[in-house]
Amino acid sequence: MNKYAALFRIRFIHTLQYRSAAIAGMATQFVWGMMEILAFHAFYQTEASAFPMTIQQTVSYIWMQQAFLSLFMLWFFESEIFEAITSGAIAYELARPLDLYDKWFCQSIANRLAKALLRCVPIFAIAFLLPAPYRLVLPANLATFWLFLLSLLLSLGVVVTVSQLIYISTFYTLSSVGVRVVVGAIGEFLAGGIVPIPFFPQPIRQLAELLPFAAMQNVPLRIYSGNLQGFDAGRSLLLQVFWLITLLLIGKWWLKKALKRVVVQGG
Repeated sequence: MNKYAALFRIRFIHTLQYRSAAIAGMATQFVWGMMEILAFHAFYQTEASAFPMTIQQTVSYIWMQQAFLSLFMLWFFESEIFEAITSGAIAYELARPLDLYDKWFCQSIANRLAKALLRCVPIFAIAFLLPAPYRLVLPANLATFWLFLLSLLLSLGVVVTVSQLIYISTFYTLSSVGVRVVVGAIGEFLAGGIVPIPFFPQPIRQLAELLPFAAMQNVPLRIYSGNLQGFDAGRSLLLQVFWLITLLLIGKWWLKKALKRVVVQGG
């Protein structure tokens, strides 16, 4: 266990060094978030009661989404993992006394957390100072905040387990581009990354809330904003746990199967 903790620490510290990229990303996310809020606000001004979330819930949803984007984005991958698989350097990884799945998992978690830490604080500092209704507000109570943190960690786990499946698929396809584009586009939409899931038409919403993508940013952001409470919040957390365990087991089984057919040629 110590070796994985050391790997996590090394990766986390390494990613924290890229401050210029973090500043650029933070500025982009703040501007994008503000544009989204202004667009939603224009619709709310027509008839606010027609929407499934209040304007303040939607604003909080968007700001938290932008602050923790690196934890949620399905289109962010570790390029060195793809390169190791396609170039044959995976042979060196297999020679190390580390479980390959666990190594990739720790690496991805550390990188995403470090990126989120660098970007979220400046966004919060500005978003909490904006005038209403554009301001980010705190959760209704402390219990909701702790529930949000638990859901956020589960969400990160589900995102990484889905990413692991895309890495493993490269053993079979040799090119990850197609899978990355398809999963990134579909997953981002069904996770509530473009429009929150409550805005979906009812039949599509009911289906989307059962899929693993809904166990990503949809649940923690709606809990924080106050849109998901009580029994519905508890059920969503259980679905997060279910999908995390299920995808984790599938990923480990699939990687073990894929490694049996790996052939590395060299001079």
